[in-house]
Amino acid sequence: MPVTLAGNSYGKQAVRLVTVRRFPDRHELKDLTVAVRFEGDFAAAYTDGDNRGVLPTDTMKNTVYALAAGHPFENIEDFGLLLTDHFLTNNSRASKVQVDLTEHPWEPIETYRTAFRQAGSERRTAGVTRDREGAKVLAGLEDLVVMKTAKSAFEGFPRDRYTTLPETADRLLATAVRATWRYSRPDIPFGLWHQVRRVLLETFAEHDSRSVQHTLHAMGEAVVRTLDVEEIHLAMPNRHHIPVDLRPFGLENRNEVFVATPEPYGLIEGTVRRG
Repeated sequence: MPVTLAGNSYGKQAVRLVTVRRFPDRHELKDLTVAVRFEGDFAAAYTDGDNRGVLPTDTMKNTVYALAAGHPFENIEDFGLLLTDHFLTNNSRASKVQVDLTEHPWEPIETYRTAFRQAGSERRTAGVTRDREGAKVLAGLEDLVVMKTAKSAFEGFPRDRYTTLPETADRLLATAVRATWRYSRPDIPFGLWHQVRRVLLETFAEHDSRSVQHTLHAMGEAVVRTLDVEEIHLAMPNRHHIPVDLRPFGLENRNEVFVATPEPYGLIEGTVRRG
C-alpha cells in the first residue's frame, strides 16, 4: 500500500528576545517571543533522512538575535517583515515562512527612563484572619513585574571550581515582586496600599543595586520607614537576562541584546520590620 507524506513544516518556537536601545535621556525596552516556521520542499528529510536542505532551527534562533542587533525596530510588524524576507531570500527550499511575534509591553516607572513595569500582570492581595479577639489583616501584591536597565550590578561573590557566572557592573535586573505587609495600627485606611506600591516602585527604580538582596532590603526599609507599616515580607525571583554572544556572527553585543531565561531562577526573600 503506497504511503505519502501529505504535508510538513518545521521551525523554532518560543525564541525569547529582549532589546534595549540606549539614548542620552531614556532607554527603550522591547520584550518579544518569536516563533518561526518553514514550509516547502523538505520531504526528503522526513522520508530519507536527507538533511541537506534543512536549515537548523538553532540557526533560526541565532538569526533572530543577529537581525535584532543590526536592525533596531519600533514595531514588531516591521521586525517580522525583516525576518521573513531574510529567511525566504536565503533558503531556496522554503516556499513559505511564518513568523509569529508576541510583544510583552513594559512601561517606564513614573519619570524614570531606565526602570520599567510590565503592564497587565499585577494582582492585589489581602489576607484576613478573624477570631474572638478580633481580626488581623495582611495586605499585599503579586506579580509586580519590574525591570531596570541601569544601576544594577553583581560583583564580589565567592567563587569555586563550579562557578561560571561572570561578575558584572552593568546588568539588567528584572523580577516579579511578591509583597505581604502588616500595618502598624488597626484603624489604617486600606487605601494606603497604593502608597506602599508607589514606594516599592520608586525605590526599585532609584536604588543603586549591588544585588537583588541589596535592593530588596532597600525597598522594605523605605516602606517601613515612611509609611504606617510594621512589617513587610518581599519575595523577588531573579528573572535572568543573559547577553547573547554575537561574536560567531561577526557582531558586537554592546550590552543591548539579551535572552530571557525564565528557568532556573534565583529566589530571594526577606522580611523587614520596625525595631
